[in-house]
Amino acid sequence: MKTFGKLFIFIVIAFIGALYWSLSSTNENFKKAELLNIDNISSFNFKAIDSVVLAASTLYKADDIKLLMQGEQYRKAWETPIKVPVIFLDSLQGGMEVLKKGGGKQTHSLKLESEKGIKYTLRSINKDPRALIPDLAKTLGLENIVIDGISAQHPYGAILVSELAKAASIYTTHPKIVFIPKQKILENYNAQFGNRLYLLEYETDSHVNWTNNKNAIEIIETDDLQKLKLNQENTVVIDKSALIRLRLFDFLIGDWDRHAKQYGWVIEKQDHNYRAIPLAGDRDNAFFKTEGIIPTILSNKNMVPELQSFEKEIDFMPGLVYPFDRYFLYNTSEKVFIAEAEKLQKSLTNKVIYDALNAWPKEIQALDGKEIIEKMISRRIDLVAYAKEFKKVIDKKGVVKDPLKGSGKLNLPLELLECFDCTKKVN
Repeated sequence: MKTFGKLFIFIVIAFIGALYWSLSSTNENFKKAELLNIDNISSFNFKAIDSVVLAASTLYKADDIKLLMQGEQYRKAWETPIKVPVIFLDSLQGGMEVLKKGGGKQTHSLKLESEKGIKYTLRSINKDPRALIPDLAKTLGLENIVIDGISAQHPYGAILVSELAKAASIYTTHPKIVFIPKQKILENYNAQFGNRLYLLEYETDSHVNWTNNKNAIEIIETDDLQKLKLNQENTVVIDKSALIRLRLFDFLIGDWDRHAKQYGWVIEKQDHNYRAIPLAGDRDNAFFKTEGIIPTILSNKNMVPELQSFEKEIDFMPGLVYPFDRYFLYNTSEKVFIAEAEKLQKSLTNKVIYDALNAWPKEIQALDGKEIIEKMISRRIDLVAYAKEFKKVIDKKGVVKDPLKGSGKLNLPLELLECFDCTKKVN
């Protein structure tokens, strides 16, 4: 027993030593994309060129100890140089107006509006998770666990997701990779937002319909949909088939972070009736991959059940089912879940998935394309089983008891607080 005790103490000490060694590779908390073909960025005339070559971030470089403790993740994708178009906002879509800063916890964003009144967002590809670091982690000097955790996100995952969504007849915000140099129109925002790498995409909240749906009148967020339901009652319905297809698609791409504030709704109106079709935004965690000792421990179903790595199989469905799902899909027939799973299986063929990879720069395709395709195909094969399990978890957990994220101030009546269809009157 003494020998076992000594061995255990040795293992604990060795683990702690390796942990702090892995965290010591950098004490930086945030880093912008690095331009590789321009020397003096402060005086360079970006209007003289149409593109730049840059690496999203070299913040996640790792030695062998760090790779053991914190995993390989997508470090190579973050540090691989790609060619990116240079964009000036005063000439984009007839000229953009900068409205305000966004409020994301780790994404720096700017809200824009075109001369046609269409809203866009610039979302930084480089993340700044300092606001998410717990005080205990700071006290123990473990901040880098959170900082380095961004390497589990694919910097360009949203681009591939958008191509796949189109093939699956799912609304997308059409993100594009762009470089925004410092420019006059940014004014006081230049210091924080100039000379940076972004995803430029449509907003999930717009009074102007930017989709190809000619019957749509506007695009609203989930809390506004609830307000509409409160005022119009039975004249407002959601497209449950479209929502199930979208959520099954989320499972296919391994996007585990899907709460209510990450969806918009495309609103159709006919006479006095409204129909809401879901629109997903914020694809930062698509293809999320955890490797290494620390991320594997954290993503265990008994630790953070929703923090699931994108693997060939889904191991723990209850962790992926959100209050959002129960709120909108409670009391939906299993037949609808199965039908939408089968539709996705037919629409997202091997060829479609391989062709979608062309949305990525060739350098990124070569790094991560094969692995992501293999995992998607494996999940697609089992999609009907996942759909049935999804339905069972929703039914087991039942209606929600607390407001959805972003809806806390609405003071909804109980029947609309619990589920979207609970206000439905029986004739």
